[in-house]
Amino acid sequence: MADVLLEYPRPEIALVTLNRPHHLNALTSEMTDEIFATFERVGRDIACRVVVLTGAGRGFCAGDDLVDYEAPAWIPGDIGVIQSNMLQQKHIATLVPRMRALPQPIIAAVNGPAAGAGYLLALGADLRIASESAAFVDAFVKIGASGAELGLSWLLQRIVGATRAAELVLTGRRVDAREAEKIGLVLDVCADAELRDAAFALADRLLENTPFGTWMGKATLWSNLEVGSLEAAIDLEARTQILALATADAAEQQAAVRERRPPRYENR
Repeated sequence: MADVLLEYPRPEIALVTLNRPHHLNALTSEMTDEIFATFERVGRDIACRVVVLTGAGRGFCAGDDLVDYEAPAWIPGDIGVIQSNMLQQKHIATLVPRMRALPQPIIAAVNGPAAGAGYLLALGADLRIASESAAFVDAFVKIGASGAELGLSWLLQRIVGATRAAELVLTGRRVDAREAEKIGLVLDVCADAELRDAAFALADRLLENTPFGTWMGKATLWSNLEVGSLEAAIDLEARTQILALATADAAEQQAAVRERRPPRYENR
């Protein structure tokens, strides 16, 4: 069976499941390539409007598999260890930019430990909800490395604030689900058995709005994390707003509100 599953359990909703449950969904190089390929496939699926990302079994993703991990086949075997490790590090670090580039919002349904690269996958989602058994761990500082890797230091500060991010990166301590909710790392916490239904319910709320408006909202939020000024942010918002309002789906949504009926979007 594939290490990454892609299913469509509901219309317009893709469910991406990390599928190495006996290893807490720890990543091998082949599995990482499957994740990239799955996101590429979903990004080209016009009928898909929301992605739910979760893990099989009792874990979300335990990071890289330190036992079974081997360098990808595309990295030459005759280069140095440092050079090989740098290529691998740079490759996996592009996961979040790939997630960011998807037109669909990604909901991470964190169903257990999210560590290392698994932590990164959760942070790279647009929205996060957690089960009671979820936990977030960035413990590289405990083995002499830096916990600031793969984009985590950039993302975490913007999600929970600079001071809390510094404390988590520099201590390497575990954050359980309830604390994650308290500090704004996740949107909500629910019972383990209810997590997927909660994720689908959140996805349904996103589906109430137009495909293009949702896409532009996601893109603008990500882009404006990096702009250099308020004026630049406002300029980008203005352009995307005018584009969104000019679509046929925007007119349909307004008509549906007036007529008190569900909208019928055509992605036009």
